[in-house]
Amino acid sequence: MTFTFYKYQGTGNDFVIIDNRESLISKNSTKLFARLCDRKFGIGADGLMLLELPDNEEDDFKMVYFNADGNESSMCGNGGRCLVAFAAFLRIIVDTATFTAIDGKHKAEIKDGLVHLQMQDVSDIETYESHLFLDTGSPHHVTLVDALSDFDVENVGRKIRNGAPYYETGSNVNFVEKKNGSVFAVRTYERGVEDETLSCGTGVTAVALSMHATNQTKEENVSIQTPGGELKVTFKSTPSGYRDIFLIGPAEQVFKGEITC
Repeated sequence: MTFTFYKYQGTGNDFVIIDNRESLISKNSTKLFARLCDRKFGIGADGLMLLELPDNEEDDFKMVYFNADGNESSMCGNGGRCLVAFAAFLRIIVDTATFTAIDGKHKAEIKDGLVHLQMQDVSDIETYESHLFLDTGSPHHVTLVDALSDFDVENVGRKIRNGAPYYETGSNVNFVEKKNGSVFAVRTYERGVEDETLSCGTGVTAVALSMHATNQTKEENVSIQTPGGELKVTFKSTPSGYRDIFLIGPAEQVFKGEITC
């Protein structure tokens, strides 16, 4: 079978995207998706997305996301932003979108070359002595560190991801260094990729909310510096949690190709 694919990236978080509105690709193709994401034997990506027809008339499309290991995953923020840009490329949308992902409905807007993706509300942030834990569509462990540029993200991240209390289910792990009042640097170890990625959208969202919840910043507009570029997270703090959360950043098409499998 030969099919067309597209490669997108959002602050270095890269994805294979397939227009699957005609259901050419089975969602059970775990081995195929892992092969396509393999950086030596395939196209190479942190994950793979299928853009599919929506299940209801309110939506413009449906997002189906798979980790680099080929397994269907929880929400991917940068992936969602890239899929919105892809939908605009296909002329499914112009500059606004409504779509459903595994964690529910999302709204998005393309403005001034950036994709603004609304994330799910967050009501529960667990605070521990050494870290915080919350779910922003995907589970995230957040911890402050010193000298982030020299930190051993791969080995420490893998240990936390596989250790108590996460074990087999795992958690994404974010290491954070405060730069100034509302600017933070972040490096993330992602489950499913099982390595550090250049950026993680649900991760930077988790970091922004965690830093506000622990009074590391009082701002509701937070800048996050990742190894792949800068993202912004805006939100509204309420007595019951955080709402109107938006992940904001670039999403770019890298190339288009065909592959035979």
